[in-house]
Amino acid sequence: MNSISISRRKFAQLLSAGAACAVVKPALSLAKSAPEVKSQPASPLTRIVRLSSNENPYGPSPHALKAMTDSFNVACRYPDEAAALLSEKLATLNSVNANQILLGDGSGEILKLCADTFTGAQRKLVAGDPTFEAILQHATVNGAEVVKVPLTDNFAHDLSKMGAVANAGLVYICNPNNPTASFTPKNELTDFISKTSPQTIILVDEAYFHYADNPDYDSVIPLVKDYPNLIVRSHQSWDSVNIMAVAAATASLSDPDQVTNGRRLNQETRTFVTTQLDAMDYKYIPSQANFVMIDVKRPVLPLIKALKERNVEVGRLFPALPTHMRLTIGKKAEMEAFLSAFHQVLA
Repeated sequence: MNSISISRRKFAQLLSAGAACAVVKPALSLAKSAPEVKSQPASPLTRIVRLSSNENPYGPSPHALKAMTDSFNVACRYPDEAAALLSEKLATLNSVNANQILLGDGSGEILKLCADTFTGAQRKLVAGDPTFEAILQHATVNGAEVVKVPLTDNFAHDLSKMGAVANAGLVYICNPNNPTASFTPKNELTDFISKTSPQTIILVDEAYFHYADNPDYDSVIPLVKDYPNLIVRSHQSWDSVNIMAVAAATASLSDPDQVTNGRRLNQETRTFVTTQLDAMDYKYIPSQANFVMIDVKRPVLPLIKALKERNVEVGRLFPALPTHMRLTIGKKAEMEAFLSAFHQVLA
């Protein structure tokens, strides 16, 4: 893999120009006419109900599948032209300049590079607790102080406390938050960003943006024009996103059903699960994502283990919420399998 030889200052200038979200991830929806693939004999892994990693259970758009197939003959090439085209399309979609779009190989690369650039022995990282841990781990490796700020009683980021301890460091805000699926309204984020020192970098991770349906939620991408210290999750090693992934992402932008179907299927199945949890008298944090955090009223680790023994995998332990279990919303049949196993381990 080729990598960019770039100074911290140069990279900081690039990101601080305002980086709109451009993470190449699988499509969010189930296509109405996905091409039929001849099935192979089932492996033991197909019997595992994996509700642990917030994955999209419906797979890519058929547009993306076709684009990947059509790209087979150029898969040996670097994605320069294709990546430029994708950046232009994303820039148009988000009303920003193409040079503000930074492609990355999923969130792992992006979060690591932001930690490498904006944290270190002299620059701390401030984040909610609990939240997605990857950037906290990267900052720790860089020798940075990691300041964890407990969430509010509504399981949202406590922006006032986060701002009070930022001090020219990096503030990481996952919105909607992982693992709680809670959100911070745009007006509160806007107020926080406007009052934060320009020396403090604010990284807003909107990985679950498309699932949020609360009218008070919205992306802060438009704010990158006004606040050069704002990054809405974004760069990258050269060519880290292969040409087939770029082709699939570009094609997905032309699928009118992609987001709509994915959001609808998620909402329907999430409602099915939460209705069952209500009937069982189990509380959960209101979800704005494709997962839900359930208070199981007991230490969660034994329950995670018991479910795994029944071939149902759920989310890992988040120490700040030791009695809560993160459950990814899969297909309805998968959720029925979870509920059956859940009843068994609680019996």
